[in-house]
Amino acid sequence: MVNEVIAERQVPTLEDVAKLAKVSRATVSRVVNGATLVAPETVTQVQAAISELGYRPNRAARALVTRRTGVVAVMVPEADDRVFSDPFFPQAYHGALQGFSDSDVQVLLAIAGPGHPAERMLRYLDSGHVDGAIVVSHHGPALARALAELSTPVVFVGDPETPGLPYVDIDQEAASRQATQFLIDGGCKRIATITGPLDMAAGTNRLAGFRSALAAAGLSPAGVEHGDFTMAGGRDAAARLLAAGEKFDGLFVANDLMAAGAMHVLTEAGLQVPEDIRVVGFDNSEVATQTTPTLTTMTNPASELCREATKLLIELLAGGRPASPVILASHLIRRDSA
Repeated sequence: MVNEVIAERQVPTLEDVAKLAKVSRATVSRVVNGATLVAPETVTQVQAAISELGYRPNRAARALVTRRTGVVAVMVPEADDRVFSDPFFPQAYHGALQGFSDSDVQVLLAIAGPGHPAERMLRYLDSGHVDGAIVVSHHGPALARALAELSTPVVFVGDPETPGLPYVDIDQEAASRQATQFLIDGGCKRIATITGPLDMAAGTNRLAGFRSALAAAGLSPAGVEHGDFTMAGGRDAAARLLAAGEKFDGLFVANDLMAAGAMHVLTEAGLQVPEDIRVVGFDNSEVATQTTPTLTTMTNPASELCREATKLLIELLAGGRPASPVILASHLIRRDSA
């Protein structure tokens, strides 16, 4: 039956090989790409299916096998100082390195700050210097829409807000809802938030989760201040919350760096955490273990997210159509701040 369907379509695909060999598309991709971490009997099974079907990898797959460039890029459209001060980015890059560790592919880090023209990134990705890219921490859908027009395979970490583009993420809204609910369950009645940038899906979705949890509990926000995912941004936003004069006993902050900055401001104002104000952050970064008190936070596994993104990219390069999105779980890590 499989062969009859393939005969009608004439050109066998990666999915056809996987179905005949009774393995996953990712396994076929690894065999095609020459990966070493595949059982010998599985390699034989896949090669037999390839031979029977007459499957030929497309140009992208051959590029990976023959190392047309042998290079993929982790593209970060952020300012240099943020990339090197936020633990999320080194962890994400490390995840990409791990994802390609069983191949000869070189993984470079390319930083394109917000002030750099998007055309520069587009030209670089379309120039043939790299075989594909993983884009981390983009702002708005404009870049994703432009990248969708290129022939270079691209995978996003975070929702690109562009149909058809593969991406890996956590359920940002559900995670923020859980963080806010933890404050509610702890007895907080007046809860404020410091958001991430609202030109990013992560920023808007975390704010939506915060509002959703409060609404379900019959509560209203005690204050909403916008931040930029930096420690300085957290300090400034916390200062604005205090200056507004609204009393709050709980604070959900959209990442750990901003939470650390906010806690510093609260302490300077004579407020104690968690006695006066309970604080929950987001990312479970190393920063969360270095604050005083240590920070309760939601996990946002940067390294794992990028490892999963490499799997999607490898499958794209092998001519496959990977299932997307890939959504990872986020968990609450309880520490002393809440």
